[in-house]
Amino acid sequence: MRAYANSFLIGSSVLLAALTFSTLTFGAETNPQWPQGNKVAISLSYDDALNSQLDNALPALNQRGLKASFYVVPLSQAFKNRIEEWTLLAKQGHELGNHTLFHACRKSQPGRDWVPVHNNLDNRPVLAMVDEVTVANTLLRAIDGETVHTLTPPCYDQMAKDGNYVEAVKDQFIGVKGNEDPNFAKLIAPSDINAEQIIAFIEKQPKNIKLVNVLFHGIGGDHLVVTTAEHAKFLDYLVANQDKYWVDTYRNIMLAQHKR
Repeated sequence: MRAYANSFLIGSSVLLAALTFSTLTFGAETNPQWPQGNKVAISLSYDDALNSQLDNALPALNQRGLKASFYVVPLSQAFKNRIEEWTLLAKQGHELGNHTLFHACRKSQPGRDWVPVHNNLDNRPVLAMVDEVTVANTLLRAIDGETVHTLTPPCYDQMAKDGNYVEAVKDQFIGVKGNEDPNFAKLIAPSDINAEQIIAFIEKQPKNIKLVNVLFHGIGGDHLVVTTAEHAKFLDYLVANQDKYWVDTYRNIMLAQHKR
């Protein structure tokens, strides 16, 4: 299992909560009025461009009329082999988000034995990461036709060999997931937990929290897995509580906030 910084354990599960960064902040307005009224915005996102997301997550979302963000890595086999399906996903109103070209992470951090030496962010200069992110944005625009995108940094890492690469690319994006004002937004990255635990995290948030990022990876397969059944239960909860939650793509949520 891949381990992430600033996480805590529940049994064998990794539950990443309230992860924020001090170097870069989006969403500085702490009491936005969303287009759907005074609801809590829920951003469902899926990282790494995995087969299980196309096979399991996407049909579950479409069946319920929910829109989500998929942060893709073009190097992924599932992305390269199923490009037509990712293109269709974008046409269906879901977001394709930037997750860099190669998913570089800091090998020096705990639990990062899985990071290849050639893809170690600790050794990447900022300018190389700027080029990588820029090319990824160009590729996304060619696929989805969108001029506005959002970013989720792989492993939530920002520091390259000679500085903060997210700081250097922030002007390319309407938002960077996980980098919002902590008085405005929280983030949970479920793995091997049930719907009740995800719901409990959302429901315990104070009234000032107006955005909860729920960041999945594998759904019923691949890595950092949530089962298809528990994922479906959570989506059903969101559908049943539309009076409390506005579920949309991260891009749409950030566009709405920037208009305020």
